[in-house]
Amino acid sequence: METEKPIAHRYNRMRSPGFLKSWSFEIGNRVGDLKFAEVRKKELQFHPTSTLKMVTRTVDLRSDTVTKPSDVMRTAMANADVDDDVLGSDPTAFRLESEMAKVMGKEAAVFVPSGTMANLISVLVHCEVRGSEVILGDDSHIHVYENGGISTIGGVHPKTIPNNPDGTMDIDKIEEAIRKPKDSLYYPTTMLICLENTQANCGGRCLSVEYTDRVGEIAKKHGLKLHIDGARIFNASVALGVPVDRLVRAADSVSVCLSKGLGAPAGSVIVGSEKFIVKARRLRKALGGCMRQVGVLCAAAYVALRDNVSKLEDDHRKAKLFADGLSKIEQFSVDTASVETNMVFCTIIDTSILTPERLCEVLEERGVLVLPTSSSSIRIVLHYQISESDAQYALTCIKQAVHQILGEASPKQAI
Repeated sequence: METEKPIAHRYNRMRSPGFLKSWSFEIGNRVGDLKFAEVRKKELQFHPTSTLKMVTRTVDLRSDTVTKPSDVMRTAMANADVDDDVLGSDPTAFRLESEMAKVMGKEAAVFVPSGTMANLISVLVHCEVRGSEVILGDDSHIHVYENGGISTIGGVHPKTIPNNPDGTMDIDKIEEAIRKPKDSLYYPTTMLICLENTQANCGGRCLSVEYTDRVGEIAKKHGLKLHIDGARIFNASVALGVPVDRLVRAADSVSVCLSKGLGAPAGSVIVGSEKFIVKARRLRKALGGCMRQVGVLCAAAYVALRDNVSKLEDDHRKAKLFADGLSKIEQFSVDTASVETNMVFCTIIDTSILTPERLCEVLEERGVLVLPTSSSSIRIVLHYQISESDAQYALTCIKQAVHQILGEASPKQAI
């Protein structure tokens, strides 16, 4: 039997280009080595003679999905009263679903493993006939980041409308896009409109209740349904000062992610009418989303819903402070007025030397993790496990990283 290689050997192998390439992944046009970073960090703890700088503090600003379960969540998970949810008898799942339906002002709810599945199920329930059409934003999560599931799995045609910088789609363009071909053989039939609140790719912008109501009126006028991708709907509710049930009143269905700003380890909930949720449960089963003793996850989600909504306002405050700090760095451009929730998008003015990829690489060496979002921008996401001290530390590291990168490119002084 081959003996395990010494740590130094394994570490050197991890530094090789081939190993790095095997661990790299792509997000749209973004490339990183985040999995490698996690392994490297663990190796450094046992390999202090490495020439790389020891990371003593980690501030993870890649997303609000990176939160770890709190001690209260872990206790709730360990003590959860569970049963077989596929048979409809898990009491903790039932408690979470009932509470979510009540909070959202809808008749019923169902727990699903992920936000992508929540949106997929919702679209497929509303668009039961293959070849139906859904109107949605060209920068929406459903259209960009969910692997084209509504078309590849559901046979639903996406009709995209340009998202404005504030996350909305023009009302007149939505109405113009609606197609009811009747006897025509050329066009799909529009069945659904999808909104996203908050709109992540537009910087976490909030859709107002007035706008949502207006889209709901258009949907009803044409006999369509309205679905809201509410992955961060509680962020929008807090930022706008509007109760969440009022914010989604016009919607026929809403998906709510529990593992983003609310901080649960996994899961989303779909809410809607009793009839809608009955169909959603059948699709959840068909898609492999039914789980047995799912109350273990629902217990943590219930704690998140109960305890963490009130913390979102502080996340928004920290994001504004972070945006203000970034705006003072001359190499960056930040629209501070557009920071409404917990996201900050930062544009690098001149990328001839300072690129998002290089900046993220240098920041990682200092224990600060952020994501490049394009060839000229990065995204920072605040959450309740990032303290104000963490935010200040990250800002300091960003300033140092910019100085280091620009310094590396400067001609060396003659000796």
